[in-house]
Amino acid sequence: MKRKQEGSEEKEVVVYKIDVPANRQDLLCLEGISRALRIFMGIEEVPKYHLTQPKQERIKIFVEKDTKQIRPYIVGAVLRNIHMNHDVYNNFLDLQDKLHLNICRRRNLVAIGTHNLDSVKPPFYYRALPAEQIVFQPLNQTRDFNARELMDFYRNPANDCKHLMPYTDLIYDSPVIPVLVDSEGTVLSLPPLINGNHSRMDYETENIFIDCTAKDVTKASIVLNTLIAMFSEYCDDRFSAEIVDVVYEEGSVFPEGRSLTYPDFSEKHLDCSVAECCSTIGAAIPVDAMLADLHKMQLDATVLDADTIRVNIPITRSDVIHPCDVFEDVAIAYGYNNIQRKQPPTLTTGAEQPINQLSDMIRAQIAMAGYTEVLTLSLCSRAENYAMLRLEEDGLAVRLANPKTVEFEVCRTSLLPGILKTFRENKHVPYAKGVKLFEVSDVVLKDPANYVGARNERRVCAVYMGQAAQLEIIHGLMDRLMRLLDVAPAPRYSGVAEEVAEGRKQYYIREGEYGAFFPGRCCDIVIIDGEKEEVVGHFGVLHPQVIKNFELRYPGSALELNLEKFL
Repeated sequence: MKRKQEGSEEKEVVVYKIDVPANRQDLLCLEGISRALRIFMGIEEVPKYHLTQPKQERIKIFVEKDTKQIRPYIVGAVLRNIHMNHDVYNNFLDLQDKLHLNICRRRNLVAIGTHNLDSVKPPFYYRALPAEQIVFQPLNQTRDFNARELMDFYRNPANDCKHLMPYTDLIYDSPVIPVLVDSEGTVLSLPPLINGNHSRMDYETENIFIDCTAKDVTKASIVLNTLIAMFSEYCDDRFSAEIVDVVYEEGSVFPEGRSLTYPDFSEKHLDCSVAECCSTIGAAIPVDAMLADLHKMQLDATVLDADTIRVNIPITRSDVIHPCDVFEDVAIAYGYNNIQRKQPPTLTTGAEQPINQLSDMIRAQIAMAGYTEVLTLSLCSRAENYAMLRLEEDGLAVRLANPKTVEFEVCRTSLLPGILKTFRENKHVPYAKGVKLFEVSDVVLKDPANYVGARNERRVCAVYMGQAAQLEIIHGLMDRLMRLLDVAPAPRYSGVAEEVAEGRKQYYIREGEYGAFFPGRCCDIVIIDGEKEEVVGHFGVLHPQVIKNFELRYPGSALELNLEKFL
């Protein structure tokens, strides 16, 4: 983009705007962009990052067990004998801000602290203490605060700390607050809020201690490596970082304790097929040219055999996790404009999936019948999926390995709990004339025959709730849906021998048993397809215990039907 400056001495100023993908943290600062361009143009080689041992004892960070309650991980490193000017120092701070907003998810997953190592005394201790026990002078303040006072200070709009106010929510209600101190008890930082004033650094700082406290140790390591990779070039020993030991106490996030070493500079390797790469890109690229293209993208590779190359992934390229990422870099370096355009070998026409087309038709017709559509969450608790519906667990529900809340323990196997919870949250709505809700969506069922071990099933569920259950309303909706789906009533259901075209399905209802419905007020919907009969749904009056379990005030009736049987 070009623009002209205003004034008597007008001149053209060329402004370059560079779009940086969210997964390329190494391009979030001037150092990273300029280095990537120099390597791409062949002006310099890909840096070789290495670790150094301190002249004396290694710096240690001791992690106490209480930290597992709030922010259990920490990683660290030292940039020794670094030389920065004002511009480099500002870039250093700016990169931290960008990382906080990006991979750190606004400091929720990772919080960065940088300190003047010469002002503190190792070893360091990472603790979690009650807020009132943490007292220190925070950065840019003139007096001491305890952690509770400091958070209240930042949350007060009158104190002009709006840039820190959102981060107080991450720890404000916690019984313990994370804090990093040195061997003399001096506070280095109160993550994820602020560093201590005692260890503040500036552009003249020669030895920088970096800590990253985290809920996700993988992202913490990526953040640490990114900071080191971008600014270790200003150290006397270029592209180096000093090792730090992190020692976890027994009972911490590692129950038996553990000693780890950071930063982790171990390179990862990825084996890729040359033929698959050329096929994916759509260009016949010789192996030598492919290696040169990867080198431009800071990925060094070697030939294993005629069709395989091994790609070394440096610490700056955490975005490379699959061969397709390597293929993309080859295509970028090769040049998209150099790829020959050609017609696709097969001609296909896009169309809506039949199940989605059917679902849209059903939605429109049910809405015309006076029902309001809802869209509920596909996750629910085990109790809501089974016990609260008076159902026995059937082993069909997909359980989450690490649910963050009891509300999201399993994938729903029925649409009914979500609609009943919607009624529960809308008790203020007048029920005098009845309230009708419906949903057309998927449930998830375990299926060993499926390659992922589970399958989605499209269903429709409708619920009426009012002064009386009025099963006839739901029954009428069921008959209307069958007519729309071109399913004829069987003689045993209608009492009339109707002529049915060959191949046309028929249906009837019979008394059924379903825990969510009142005994004797529950019907199975049965489809006749030739000689085969199959239950495709059920409807009935909701059981009083179900009404009570979901804290509802009025009786109701419900229908649930598997739509995939009608395709």
